Amino acid sequence: MSKIIVSANGTKKDAIIKKAAGLFRHKGFAGTSMRELAESIGVEAPSLYNHIGSKIELLQNICFKVANEFMLHLHQTEQESNSTIDKLKHIIQFHIQMMVNEYDEVFVANHEWKQLKDPYLTDFLLQRKAYEKKLIDIVNEGIENNAIKNIHPQIAVLTILSAVRGLEFWQGQKNQMEVMELENNMIDHLLNGLVK
Repeated sequence: MSKIIVSANGTKKDAIIKKAAGLFRHKGFAGTSMRELAESIGVEAPSLYNHIGSKIELLQNICFKVANEFMLHLHQTEQESNSTIDKLKHIIQFHIQMMVNEYDEVFVANHEWKQLKDPYLTDFLLQRKAYEKKLIDIVNEGIENNAIKNIHPQIAVLTILSAVRGLEFWQGQKNQMEVMELENNMIDHLLNGLVK
Protein backbone atom coordinates (compact mmCIF):
# COMPACT_ATOMS: atom_id res chain seq x y z
CA MET A 1 0.00 0.00 0.00
CA SER A 2 1.14 3.56 -0.67
CA LYS A 3 1.87 6.09 2.02
CA ILE A 4 -0.36 8.98 3.01
CA ILE A 5 0.51 12.02 0.88
CA VAL A 6 1.20 15.04 3.05
CA SER A 7 1.32 18.65 1.84
CA ALA A 8 4.47 20.71 2.43
CA ASN A 9 3.12 22.39 5.57
CA GLY A 10 0.65 19.74 6.71
CA THR A 11 0.71 16.59 8.84
CA LYS A 12 -0.53 13.09 8.10
CA LYS A 13 -3.54 13.88 10.28
CA ASP A 14 -4.27 16.99 8.14
CA ALA A 15 -4.14 14.87 4.99
CA ILE A 16 -6.53 12.30 6.52
CA ILE A 17 -8.96 15.05 7.61
CA LYS A 18 -8.92 16.61 4.14
CA LYS A 19 -9.61 13.26 2.46
CA ALA A 20 -12.35 12.50 5.01
CA ALA A 21 -14.02 15.85 4.27
CA GLY A 22 -14.19 14.94 0.58
CA LEU A 23 -15.74 11.56 1.33
CA PHE A 24 -18.20 13.01 3.86
CA ARG A 25 -19.28 15.59 1.28
CA HIS A 26 -19.86 13.00 -1.44
CA LYS A 27 -21.25 10.13 0.63
CA GLY A 28 -22.36 11.80 3.87
CA PHE A 29 -20.87 11.16 7.31
CA ALA A 30 -23.12 8.15 7.98
CA GLY A 31 -22.45 6.68 4.53
CA THR A 32 -18.64 6.75 4.82
CA SER A 33 -16.70 3.98 6.54
CA MET A 34 -13.20 4.13 7.98
CA ARG A 35 -12.31 1.27 5.63
CA GLU A 36 -13.31 3.44 2.62
CA LEU A 37 -11.27 6.30 4.01
CA ALA A 38 -8.24 4.06 4.45
CA GLU A 39 -8.61 2.72 0.89
CA SER A 40 -8.91 6.23 -0.56
CA ILE A 41 -5.69 7.24 1.19
CA GLY A 42 -3.91 4.01 0.31
CA VAL A 43 -3.27 2.56 3.78
CA GLU A 44 -4.55 -0.37 5.81
CA ALA A 45 -7.56 0.55 7.96
CA PRO A 46 -5.82 -0.17 11.31
CA SER A 47 -2.99 2.26 10.49
CA LEU A 48 -5.51 5.13 10.34
CA TYR A 49 -5.92 4.81 14.09
CA ASN A 50 -2.29 5.80 14.57
CA HIS A 51 -3.38 9.29 13.49
CA ILE A 52 -7.07 9.58 14.33
CA GLY A 53 -9.19 8.03 17.09
CA SER A 54 -12.52 7.54 15.29
CA LYS A 55 -14.78 8.69 12.48
CA ILE A 56 -16.64 11.06 14.82
CA GLU A 57 -13.31 12.60 15.81
CA LEU A 58 -12.71 13.36 12.12
CA LEU A 59 -16.07 15.15 11.92
CA GLN A 60 -15.28 17.12 15.09
CA ASN A 61 -11.93 18.16 13.60
CA ILE A 62 -13.55 19.32 10.37
CA CYS A 63 -16.42 21.24 11.98
CA PHE A 64 -14.28 23.02 14.57
CA LYS A 65 -11.46 23.75 12.10
CA VAL A 66 -13.96 25.60 9.90
CA ALA A 67 -15.70 27.33 12.83
CA ASN A 68 -12.37 28.42 14.31
CA GLU A 69 -11.10 29.79 11.00
CA PHE A 70 -14.24 31.92 10.59
CA MET A 71 -14.07 33.18 14.18
CA LEU A 72 -10.34 33.96 13.98
CA HIS A 73 -10.84 35.91 10.75
CA LEU A 74 -13.74 37.82 12.31
CA HIS A 75 -11.59 38.84 15.31
CA GLN A 76 -8.78 39.96 12.99
CA THR A 77 -11.22 41.95 10.86
CA GLU A 78 -12.67 43.71 13.90
CA GLN A 79 -9.17 44.75 14.98
CA GLU A 80 -7.79 45.75 11.57
CA SER A 81 -10.76 47.38 9.80
CA ASN A 82 -12.07 50.80 10.76
CA SER A 83 -15.31 51.15 8.84
CA THR A 84 -18.33 48.88 9.03
CA ILE A 85 -18.41 48.51 5.24
CA ASP A 86 -14.75 47.41 5.20
CA LYS A 87 -15.49 44.85 7.91
CA LEU A 88 -18.44 43.42 6.00
CA LYS A 89 -16.47 43.44 2.75
CA HIS A 90 -13.60 41.47 4.32
CA ILE A 91 -15.99 39.02 5.97
CA ILE A 92 -17.84 38.34 2.70
CA GLN A 93 -14.52 37.94 0.86
CA PHE A 94 -13.34 35.43 3.45
CA HIS A 95 -16.55 33.41 3.21
CA ILE A 96 -16.16 33.27 -0.58
CA GLN A 97 -12.49 32.26 -0.30
CA MET A 98 -13.39 29.49 2.15
CA MET A 99 -16.11 28.21 -0.20
CA VAL A 100 -13.61 28.22 -3.08
CA ASN A 101 -10.48 26.92 -1.31
CA GLU A 102 -11.86 24.70 1.46
CA TYR A 103 -15.17 23.69 -0.08
CA ASP A 104 -15.30 20.10 1.20
CA GLU A 105 -14.63 21.14 4.80
CA VAL A 106 -17.12 24.04 4.71
CA PHE A 107 -19.77 21.84 3.08
CA VAL A 108 -19.34 19.19 5.78
CA ALA A 109 -19.47 21.78 8.58
CA ASN A 110 -22.66 23.22 7.04
CA HIS A 111 -24.43 19.90 6.47
CA GLU A 112 -23.04 17.19 8.73
CA TRP A 113 -22.71 19.08 12.06
CA LYS A 114 -25.98 17.44 13.21
CA GLN A 115 -24.04 14.16 13.48
CA LEU A 116 -21.86 15.60 16.26
CA LYS A 117 -22.45 14.29 19.78
CA ASP A 118 -22.50 16.34 22.97
CA PRO A 119 -20.60 18.16 24.32
CA TYR A 120 -19.25 18.89 20.80
CA LEU A 121 -22.68 19.47 19.29
CA THR A 122 -23.58 22.08 21.91
CA ASP A 123 -20.15 23.73 21.65
CA PHE A 124 -20.40 23.93 17.87
CA LEU A 125 -23.88 25.49 17.99
CA LEU A 126 -22.77 28.00 20.62
CA GLN A 127 -19.79 28.98 18.46
CA ARG A 128 -22.06 29.45 15.43
CA LYS A 129 -24.46 31.60 17.45
CA ALA A 130 -21.57 33.68 18.79
CA TYR A 131 -20.31 34.24 15.24
CA GLU A 132 -23.74 35.31 13.99
CA LYS A 133 -24.15 37.62 17.01
CA LYS A 134 -20.86 39.34 16.20
CA LEU A 135 -21.99 39.84 12.60
CA ILE A 136 -25.27 41.31 13.85
CA ASP A 137 -23.28 43.65 16.11
CA ILE A 138 -21.25 44.84 13.10
CA VAL A 139 -24.43 45.54 11.11
CA ASN A 140 -25.92 47.36 14.13
CA GLU A 141 -22.76 49.44 14.35
CA GLY A 142 -23.19 50.36 10.68
CA ILE A 143 -26.81 51.38 11.23
CA GLU A 144 -25.86 53.53 14.22
CA ASN A 145 -23.12 55.38 12.33
CA ASN A 146 -25.31 55.78 9.20
CA ALA A 147 -23.06 53.61 7.00
CA ILE A 148 -25.94 51.16 6.49
CA LYS A 149 -29.62 51.93 6.01
CA ASN A 150 -32.01 51.10 8.83
CA ILE A 151 -32.70 47.42 8.12
CA HIS A 152 -33.27 44.52 10.48
CA PRO A 153 -29.68 43.44 11.32
CA GLN A 154 -30.59 39.77 11.72
CA ILE A 155 -32.14 39.69 8.25
CA ALA A 156 -29.06 41.41 6.79
CA VAL A 157 -26.79 38.77 8.35
CA LEU A 158 -29.09 35.93 7.25
CA THR A 159 -29.03 37.30 3.70
CA ILE A 160 -25.22 37.51 3.62
CA LEU A 161 -24.69 34.05 5.10
CA SER A 162 -27.34 32.48 2.84
CA ALA A 163 -25.81 34.11 -0.23
CA VAL A 164 -22.29 32.85 0.42
CA ARG A 165 -23.58 29.42 1.38
CA GLY A 166 -25.41 29.41 -1.95
CA LEU A 167 -22.01 29.14 -3.63
CA GLU A 168 -22.50 25.40 -3.25
CA PHE A 169 -24.59 25.70 -6.44
CA TRP A 170 -21.79 27.65 -8.15
CA GLN A 171 -19.25 24.87 -7.60
CA GLY A 172 -20.57 22.98 -10.64
CA GLN A 173 -20.26 26.08 -12.86
CA LYS A 174 -17.04 27.58 -11.57
CA ASN A 175 -15.24 27.26 -14.90
CA GLN A 176 -17.70 29.74 -16.38
CA MET A 177 -16.78 32.57 -14.02
CA GLU A 178 -13.50 33.75 -12.55
CA VAL A 179 -13.31 33.73 -8.76
CA MET A 180 -12.39 37.44 -8.69
CA GLU A 181 -15.42 38.30 -10.81
CA LEU A 182 -17.62 36.24 -8.51
CA GLU A 183 -16.16 37.91 -5.42
CA ASN A 184 -16.52 41.46 -6.78
CA ASN A 185 -20.08 40.90 -7.98
CA MET A 186 -21.23 39.27 -4.76
CA ILE A 187 -19.72 41.99 -2.59
CA ASP A 188 -21.25 44.68 -4.78
CA HIS A 189 -24.67 43.01 -4.70
CA LEU A 190 -24.67 42.25 -0.97
CA LEU A 191 -23.47 45.71 0.05
CA ASN A 192 -25.12 47.86 -2.65
CA GLY A 193 -28.11 45.84 -3.89
CA LEU A 194 -29.54 45.63 -7.40
CA VAL A 195 -31.18 49.05 -7.75
CA LYS A 196 -29.22 51.64 -9.75
